[in-house]
Amino acid sequence: MLYYLVPGFVASGQIALFVLAYCVILSMYGGGFSTVPAYLADMFGTAFVGGIHGRLLTAWAAAGVAGPVLVNYIRAYEVAHGVAKADAYTMTIHIMVVLLVKRVDDKHHMTDAQLAKGA
Repeated sequence: MLYYLVPGFVASGQIALFVLAYCVILSMYGGGFSTVPAYLADMFGTAFVGGIHGRLLTAWAAAGVAGPVLVNYIRAYEVAHGVAKADAYTMTIHIMVVLLVKRVDDKHHMTDAQLAKGA
């Protein structure tokens, strides 16, 4: 939700709220990273945590390379089409919000019988 609100804070000149929002967002990265293995175990079972966590970290690294390239492309596209430079990241932030709130599809969850068989 904070990601979505940040462009509004800037547009209305509320710089203090902008800074506060990003301080809260950045403070959550370490906690989120440390809870990933437990979350994966709850979602997919303990038998597969190692493999799934490895794939997740690989995807995370790929996103760390591809993400900034994509953000820069979107910004350049918007600036080339008349969007003010100060507003060029608004669309990117809204795309990030959509990606962050998407749930894992239930088809990827294991049933209790599958968990018992795999353990």
